[in-house]
This record gives sequence, C-alpha cells and structure tokens, in this order.
Amino acid sequence: MNIGEAATQSGLPAKTIRYYEEAHVAPEPARTEVGYRDYSENDVHLLRFIHTARRHGFSLEECRELVSLYTDPDRSSRDVKVVAEQKITEIDRKLKDLRSMRRTLSTLVKECHGDQRPDCPILKGLAQGAK
Repeated sequence: MNIGEAATQSGLPAKTIRYYEEAHVAPEPARTEVGYRDYSENDVHLLRFIHTARRHGFSLEECRELVSLYTDPDRSSRDVKVVAEQKITEIDRKLKDLRSMRRTLSTLVKECHGDQRPDCPILKGLAQGAK
C-alpha cells in the first residue's frame, strides 16, 4: 500500500510517517520498482504501535528502544518493564512540577485584584521567579 493508505490505516499523517522513518523510529518500508514506498500490514501495525507509544509520552529515543524490543522475539519482558517504569517515574516528576506550578499561579492569582490598577502581583511574581 502507498503512504496515503498507510497514513489512513495507522492514524498518522504521511509527513509524520516520513519523519519517523528519517529519525529511525520506524524502519523504511519496501520500495516499488519506481521508488515509491510500499507498506505492508506489518508496517502499518508498527506505525500504530509507535503512535500509541508517543501518545503515552514516550520520546523518539524511547520509541526506538520499544520498537527494538517489540520486534525482538528473544526480548526479556524485564527490559520492557524497565522502560515503562522509567516513564512512570518521569511522569510522576512532571506531575509534581505541574502541581507546584499550579500552586504558585493560584497564589499569584489570589493576590491579584484584577482591577484597573497597573500593579499586578502575577507579573511581579513571574519577574521575581516565584516558586
């Protein structure tokens, strides 16, 4: 199938598919005699796998690792679990950072009168690097 069909079936834009190939996240598909990409069902399945991994926050490098593990029949599930646990740790850190940012902004918003005066605790707090 051509890239347009692969894009439709995988849920990814053709541009993203080409990007994943250039970034060596997805393997390059076979080519027709005239040089067009020729995707198999397996290629589309792998593109869906990458798409799902990206939606779950995995970086391109992590996706490369996951694809390598996914396509290796001799893989150890322990290796896959380590990658997922590292992602959970990263997500937990980001959530902690987001909660801290929310508390800070909520405090600054409460301190702001939100009226016609030019004095603004929000701008002042951001300028001072409020934490």
